[in-house]
Amino acid sequence: MSKTRNTDNQFAFDLDGAIDAVKTPPTSPSKDTRLALDQTENVLELLDSWQQAGWIRPLDVRFARVIQDLSEEQGEAPQPLVLLLAALTSHQVGRGHVCVDLADLIADANSTLSLPTEEQENADSNLNGPEEVLARVSTEQCLDALGMALAVSDGSHTTPLVLSGTRLYLRRFWRYEQKIAAGILQRLAQPSTLTDPSSLAAKTLSNALNVLFKPQGSAGYSVDYQKLACALAARNRFAVITGGPGTGKTTTVVNLLAALQSVAGESAEREGRKYRIRLAAPTGKAAARLNESIGGAVSRLPLAQLPGQVSLADIPTKVTTLHRLLGSRPDTRKFRHNRDNPLLVDILVIDEASMVDLDMMASVFDALPANAQLILLGDKDQLASVDAGAVLGELCQRAPDGHYLPETVQWLKAITGTDIPASLQNSEGQPLDQAVAMLRKSYRFAEGSGIRQLAEAVNTNTLNDSMLQQARSAGFEDVVWLNGGTNKPSLEDAQVLICRHAVSGSPEAFHNNGEGRIDGNSQPLPPPVGYRHYLSLMQDHCLDSNSTTAKWDELARSVLQAFSDFQVLCALRRGPWGVEGLNELIADHLLKQRLIPRAEGWYAGRPVLITGNDYNLGLMNGDVGITFSLPWGTDDQNNDAQPQPVLRVAFPSSDGSGDIRWISPSRLQQLETVYAMTVHKSQGSEFNHTCLVLPDRLSPVLTRELVYTGITRARNWFSLITGDASVFSESVEQRVVRASGLASVLSR
Repeated sequence: MSKTRNTDNQFAFDLDGAIDAVKTPPTSPSKDTRLALDQTENVLELLDSWQQAGWIRPLDVRFARVIQDLSEEQGEAPQPLVLLLAALTSHQVGRGHVCVDLADLIADANSTLSLPTEEQENADSNLNGPEEVLARVSTEQCLDALGMALAVSDGSHTTPLVLSGTRLYLRRFWRYEQKIAAGILQRLAQPSTLTDPSSLAAKTLSNALNVLFKPQGSAGYSVDYQKLACALAARNRFAVITGGPGTGKTTTVVNLLAALQSVAGESAEREGRKYRIRLAAPTGKAAARLNESIGGAVSRLPLAQLPGQVSLADIPTKVTTLHRLLGSRPDTRKFRHNRDNPLLVDILVIDEASMVDLDMMASVFDALPANAQLILLGDKDQLASVDAGAVLGELCQRAPDGHYLPETVQWLKAITGTDIPASLQNSEGQPLDQAVAMLRKSYRFAEGSGIRQLAEAVNTNTLNDSMLQQARSAGFEDVVWLNGGTNKPSLEDAQVLICRHAVSGSPEAFHNNGEGRIDGNSQPLPPPVGYRHYLSLMQDHCLDSNSTTAKWDELARSVLQAFSDFQVLCALRRGPWGVEGLNELIADHLLKQRLIPRAEGWYAGRPVLITGNDYNLGLMNGDVGITFSLPWGTDDQNNDAQPQPVLRVAFPSSDGSGDIRWISPSRLQQLETVYAMTVHKSQGSEFNHTCLVLPDRLSPVLTRELVYTGITRARNWFSLITGDASVFSESVEQRVVRASGLASVLSR
């Protein structure tokens, strides 16, 4: 039997609006529901029971009912299996997946869906889980059912669900994936004036790179991967530069931009006109951090020696958020810049690209002119974006092995003078491989750094007993596992330890009490600190009403810098091991230590994290501020009146200028206290001392990527506190694998 397709776009509707419009009838599902997949009402009853148990979201159930209503409107009897798969696809999107792979779903439904979790299974043991429901269903049966449904297509016309091979998508996310793939492939196919090594452009690039990069003298690092990355990225309209912390991604991209401007300056075609370049990052915190680092890198460029008359004005140092770059519009996903109103840019650089979700990346491609160059920077091994997609991770799947074609190898040799290791060559490499470069040398951590060794072991899943014992016994200079000798401490003991550590930073727990270390400039490195450090600075430098604004700004800068010297990171948001519980506990402990005047509401010393973009105030998601009590009496217009203290929150300017913005707490809407923050929120940040807190049991969010990201937020000191010693190693065994088809589309 074949299904007929209505060509009048009966499914061309706003899916989000349709879902909101559907009313879910009240139900009281029975916990011992036994599903027959040939009965629509049984499927809907089961979905309601899963929702009631907290396994899936109300949105997932409503979406299944939307599919039911649309099918009935077209005179089609809704197929129970299609409704079930629709709800599960929606569920997967909520978990960060772009689609659901039906082959994986049928092979291992519970693991694929992470349903039920351990806690849910114990509470609802009478409920049929996905494994039982789909036990007698094959992938072929799923494909047959979807192939007969009017709500499903191959994407050639508008339907709420799209089936591509064995991958089932919500249409919106399929469109995002197609847009990104098309944008990448179109740029990879564009010819470059640099392809011929004998051309003026290629010779200019080579000369510029020789000025910007000095010969490598370190044993074992004869290959300058930064120089290779610049050459590869310069040749392609789309490029990715990935690398771990301290591998020099910022330095590399600054050199790349200088080299590209050299080529532009010597180009007869451009008549010496330099490229219009924009720099962006996904969050305000990431943008501010790049602002801080890129200015110094630009100031060190040997511009006078470069061909093409490159000046400081040609290399941008101002970084903006992607939302601001694209021109976000309130209460809508749409942006001011799109294909009809593209950005005025020749080269766009996006830092911390691992944090960019599928939706945002599609919007970037939509707003870029067809000939604009896009360069992505990021650590492929960090956590993926909070929302659906893991774009950078997919693009870098083959990066460790290079897969460079013979012609690419020959070109790189001609431009850089570097021989590419045989291990990175592959005569069957793909077009995308030729545009992806991986930086492999860390300049931040010394060879013996415990942070470096632990991060590499976690990333490669090579943790061993010797390394864990070193962490337990302060065998590393910069790493300590504070309760590693206790297999499963009591919750009360662990919370006391966390609070005490948060105050002092526990220098006594580190090797040699944290004394005797030097930094990369051979300067003494101060021992690790906790939150007493910034709070004491506030108390010891009390300014009065006669102090100038400049003095208060100077103090705020010092306090904000001191606050970044320590940060508690959590895997979870809720519960005694999560951000919400620990923020309360730490605040109470600081109050008992008389370091803050109160532990609730607004008070001097309260650190806050902005959790949503506020364009009116110029604050972005991820910005951190500290609350001060100011004696200025700024709210009183009577100059003769006695000045009254007022609370103001100090935020660093996001433009890298070092300016301070003082904002009234009453104007701040989306925020939370930030003695503890999630590892997800910490992305794009770096702290002198980081404490990672892991809970007393394994959960789906505890993954290798999360642990790696937590460790690599630490610049000089890292401490670990666990609710169960085994959870640390078990977390490393779990990986974030998000279902998507982007890599498959790009490899065709």
